[in-house]
Amino acid sequence: MAVTALNHVSVVAHELEESLRFYEAVFGAERIATPNFGFPVQWLRVGAMQLHLFERPDRAPIYHHFALTVDDFESTYAKAEAREALERAAFGHHLYELPGDCVQLYLRDPAANLVEVDAAGASRLPSSLKSQLRRLADVQPQSADNLAARLFLDPGRK
Repeated sequence: MAVTALNHVSVVAHELEESLRFYEAVFGAERIATPNFGFPVQWLRVGAMQLHLFERPDRAPIYHHFALTVDDFESTYAKAEAREALERAAFGHHLYELPGDCVQLYLRDPAANLVEVDAAGASRLPSSLKSQLRRLADVQPQSADNLAARLFLDPGRK
């Protein structure tokens, strides 16, 4: 049997309500019905997928992350920046251009989970963001195979 889709990602929240407000404000996530697990949990709709937040004291792993594709990168960047959520240390910088004209942003949620934000159109960013953008090819050597790599930003694309 083959996998048909990634169903959800589940991450820790130290203060569930604070994390919920973050995902609602930055990404437009929507709270949805959630079963009772015996401890604080809330499921969120993020596009056609789900993000599950569970309140626990555990620390978020430093480099483990999940990625969300957005259709309004500038707005998402501004909301994350206003919350001082940009992550500049984990991968050496917060804003990269990947092969295929993709922009990639790293940020941290209130529980310090690393979140990658992806969007098409790095070449169409305003100059204020382009000035912060680092091309991955300028930071790390890329072979022809590396340069052919593409994130699946279109949910119908394989």
